[in-house]
Amino acid sequence: MDVKAYMAELGQAARAASAAMSEVSTAQKNQALLATAEAIDSSRDDLIAANATDLENGRKNGLDGAMLDRLELTPARIDGMIEGLKQVAALPDPVGIINDLKYMPSGIQVGKMRVPLGVIGIIYESRPNVTVEAASLCIKSGNATVLRGGSEAIHSNQAIARCIIKGLKASGLPESAVQVVETTDRAAVGEMITHPEFIDVIVPRGGKGLIERISRDAKVTVIKHLDGICHVFIDSESDPEKALNIALNAKTHRYGTCNTMETLLVDSLIADSILPPLVKAYREKGVELRGCARTCELVEGITMAAEEDWSTEYLAPILSIKLVDNMDEAIAHINQYGSHHTDSIVTEDYTKGRRFLRAVDSSSVMINASTRFADGFEYGLGAEIGISTDKIHARGPVGLEGLTSEKFIVLGDGHIRQ
Repeated sequence: MDVKAYMAELGQAARAASAAMSEVSTAQKNQALLATAEAIDSSRDDLIAANATDLENGRKNGLDGAMLDRLELTPARIDGMIEGLKQVAALPDPVGIINDLKYMPSGIQVGKMRVPLGVIGIIYESRPNVTVEAASLCIKSGNATVLRGGSEAIHSNQAIARCIIKGLKASGLPESAVQVVETTDRAAVGEMITHPEFIDVIVPRGGKGLIERISRDAKVTVIKHLDGICHVFIDSESDPEKALNIALNAKTHRYGTCNTMETLLVDSLIADSILPPLVKAYREKGVELRGCARTCELVEGITMAAEEDWSTEYLAPILSIKLVDNMDEAIAHINQYGSHHTDSIVTEDYTKGRRFLRAVDSSSVMINASTRFADGFEYGLGAEIGISTDKIHARGPVGLEGLTSEKFIVLGDGHIRQ
């Protein structure tokens, strides 16, 4: 296959589809989503068979248990795909909303209208249900999309794509509004990220290596986050019960997610009372603890943390602990070593909490809540296409509104500038 020519063909078709999608009604978009849900429901056997091929190939190629788990399409996960489509169909449509419409002294009215971004390229690994999640959000937000899943899920993704095409056909939308790249050649990724004439935005979902490569080489705008080095800071004026519950949940609710706490910061004034019960709870959960020198002196059996621990995303039952003398030191540590993803303070001091919100430079900043809440569903977005730690265009969980932008509109009635 001539990958360059093939990707150019996909890009041209996506560009044409995006023009049509920008004018599609909410009813048509919802019809496409619900028709896709019906197609998936009636194609369960085909999906399971295609996925079985991918799983068999994965085992032959030495994929580990965690990768095989992410790859598998169970009946429950197919149910989840169907429910997700219905949920996105039920979400308010952001496209066409006009905000801040006001009269100017000249008599014209000026406002801002939400519009689709255009063509969104999404590059992801392992999980075939991402194909449905990404496609549904792009359809609802009026965008066309080119989806490039991992080679390990090629058969599953193609089977899902056939269901999406059925949904698009049933609603009269262009089939090329959602295109799944059919080649496993890695050169396809290079073509996607270097042709802004075809693709407006790239969203990478995968490991750090993938995202670093795309960030480095892309000529297209990228919405991404590299690491999830999240912190919880237990202030000297915190409620001990809240601190224990939040710090435990932030680390042990799930280990392999980007909003899991990786470093715990504790005010030294309360360390001797809060750390022993926390350490006991972590050990009961099987968490390996690494601490600063003062932490190791205070609690026996903790491994001395190395400098690189403060900037490591473990995605595992490992936690770094550091004692700090005040909130200023905590904020400085977070802004130096964190990844601008999610950070939380546990405190009963309203003034400290408000200052923490302002001073910590992250896409989600919390008071008295677990970092695990940094999620599109928990934020009421219905679904997310990813999390952005950039400051422009979207920041934090990216839902439907994050897949749109605003343009100025002017309403006049024969007005001319004097």
